[in-house]
Amino acid sequence: MAPRPSRAELEAAREKLLPDVLPGPGDPPLRVLFSGINPGLVSAYTGHHFARPGNRFWPALHAGGFTPRVFAPAEQHLLPALGLGITNVAPRATARADELSDDELVAGGERLRAQVRTYRPRWLAVVGIVAYRVAFADRAAVVGPQHRTVDDTAIWVLPNPSGLNAHYTPATLAEAFAQLHAAATDSIS
Repeated sequence: MAPRPSRAELEAAREKLLPDVLPGPGDPPLRVLFSGINPGLVSAYTGHHFARPGNRFWPALHAGGFTPRVFAPAEQHLLPALGLGITNVAPRATARADELSDDELVAGGERLRAQVRTYRPRWLAVVGIVAYRVAFADRAAVVGPQHRTVDDTAIWVLPNPSGLNAHYTPATLAEAFAQLHAAATDSIS
């Protein structure tokens, strides 16, 4: 296991951009594009999405049926072969998502729509209801499938898997991911 980054290293990570995980030549079409809110400092430092210890994204992804085992954040490059990708609503790295302004989330929502139009996933899964509500101007949205689409791409909002989100247990997160997995699998048939 790599040594923990120092406070100075994490602060310096605020200036880094985290590359998206998207399909390349030879990868299958994108079934689901997962969009986090924005990179945390540990993710920006490591270059891997959902990398902070205690983040429950990778266990929930597996428990929901998307991956054959729990991937480590450093294995994110394996996702495109499974028809999965990762991006963020807002590109700026922060210690907490509440450091982002509404303007950043709205601009990120536009960027996300453009990415969806380019990569054309079957599903866009926004991981974080509050960010989705702001980015998509839908204050009444709830976790689960949304009525709106981006062209032919359906939208699903998942709970934020951060360890700071006490409203969802590992089991309820797994169930939320499993519901999306079932819908994404049904849409292939």
